Amino acid sequence: MLKSFLKLILNVIDYLIENYSKSYLFKLKRFLLGITAKVIFVVEEHSWAIELVGKYITENLKNMNLINTEITTPQIFKNKIIHFGSINCFATMNELYKPHKSNKIVLTWFHISPIDKRIKLIPIINKYVDVVHTSNSITANQLKHYGFDEKKIVIIPIGIDLTAFKPFNSKKREEIKKKYNIPKDKIVIGSFQKDGVGWGEGLEPKFIKGPDILCEVIRRIHNDFDIHVFLTGPARGYVKKKLEEYDIPYTHVFFENYLDIVECYNVLDLYLITSRVEGGPQAILEGMATGVPIITTKVGMAPEIVKNKINGFITEVEDVDTLYLYSAEIIKNKELRKRIITNGLKAVKNYGWETIARSYFEKIYIKLLEN
Repeated sequence: MLKSFLKLILNVIDYLIENYSKSYLFKLKRFLLGITAKVIFVVEEHSWAIELVGKYITENLKNMNLINTEITTPQIFKNKIIHFGSINCFATMNELYKPHKSNKIVLTWFHISPIDKRIKLIPIINKYVDVVHTSNSITANQLKHYGFDEKKIVIIPIGIDLTAFKPFNSKKREEIKKKYNIPKDKIVIGSFQKDGVGWGEGLEPKFIKGPDILCEVIRRIHNDFDIHVFLTGPARGYVKKKLEEYDIPYTHVFFENYLDIVECYNVLDLYLITSRVEGGPQAILEGMATGVPIITTKVGMAPEIVKNKINGFITEVEDVDTLYLYSAEIIKNKELRKRIITNGLKAVKNYGWETIARSYFEKIYIKLLEN
């Protein structure tokens, strides 16, 4: 009875919105929809990256009073919108989560490796999910190619915490260099990711992340410039071993608190992304927000964010020559560097988590509530 009455009220509000388009009518509709349902954002038990995405989405939606949200690990739910933050939450190589029919299901799939055995499960997964979300057009086209209904696919980019990621002044930068024993007079090149297989030392390279390409580009830069490499993240053994072979100095740190990485960006002269496959990468936004020139391969969100030689540099995957040439160009050309940084800081403002969280509500959650 209550649901029928609420539906009648919503129909009246839709009529008023169509004819008068007042902002308070949209707010009232969002409020009424929000009190009738709850979004459950499901994360992996050991993935801080997915948990951070869920944290920013749910907190911003709550702060804007758009809808009640909660983060959890996979469980049994009924009559909810369940948003699986990654394919790993929904399907392992051997098991598929089968949600109760009363739920509305959202599945985020950031990137697809061609060797992922779950690709063959896509026609089955397609029957369970109401919305398939990804962060970029490259993955969206792959999802469609492998069997997802095109009408279910929604693209919303990854966001960035603009209150935390910002450029520091020169005095603060020098203090950070001293803290991490980074030489003052060297060009500092950054790579902050996990690019080794597993969670151990990482001597076996994870080739979709392109550590082999990274090391070759750095080797070429080292031949022409006095550099220091700054690494963060787990499983960096392959890269560290290569740098030692090339006699390239480096610093490697690992943090418990993810936001400590803001300091690391602030000592860089450039950041290299040499991946073959990505869903983000997050480093594009993080680098731009902290005033670091980004040089990236054409993966994930890069083609939609990076405008070549305007707010960053973008190359084809595995194009070592161009990655090197762009690195040399940004090191030598101070005016170009300044322009890249300024335009990057402007571009990244469109990706604040409040804006991105609202997109989740308007493009996904509100539509599922209406159906």
